[in-house]
Amino acid sequence: MNSRTDATAELKGDPKAGRKTDQADKIDQGEQKPEQLPLLQLGQFLPHRLNVLSSLVSQALTRVYAQHGIGIPEWRVLVSLGQFGVMTGKAIGARTHMHKTKVSRAVAELERRRFLTRRTNRADLREAFLSLTPAGRAVYDELAPRALEFTQKLSEVVAPADRAAFDRAVAALTERSAKLVDEMEFRSAPEDSMES
Repeated sequence: MNSRTDATAELKGDPKAGRKTDQADKIDQGEQKPEQLPLLQLGQFLPHRLNVLSSLVSQALTRVYAQHGIGIPEWRVLVSLGQFGVMTGKAIGARTHMHKTKVSRAVAELERRRFLTRRTNRADLREAFLSLTPAGRAVYDELAPRALEFTQKLSEVVAPADRAAFDRAVAALTERSAKLVDEMEFRSAPEDSMES
């Protein structure tokens, strides 16, 4: 395996890639004892691989909406309102898994750009109902087809026969991750707060 092929295999997650060195040749010849492999290899660590994938996809997707001067948080809020019509900031945070501070800043930026409007919830004055303005709806209608085109281009590397299994795997990993977060929050909660 040449160096380029070896590097490509390593990027693709082949655990055997990148291990054959001069030192390994000496080991094969009985001249030196093999060293213990690292307990954790970042390139094979699933959370890291998913994080790298997420980061790269987000960077590429930015080109779809950057022309409107919005970032990732604003994009998520815009699309959420485009999909559901009227939402509270809390509901947007729960659906997009964004911290309430990040949601609040994104809402303020979109409101400043007159892409959304807020209406006070008379039943709870601490929150407001958010919705897109005509200008915000126009941006959503413009960007939605481009975002779907991006998704098609991204996913075409997955064979059609594998896409259903891929979707199930992503859904399962998402559900499992949410449960792990809930378990960690439950364990870290003060004992008196768990009493009822």
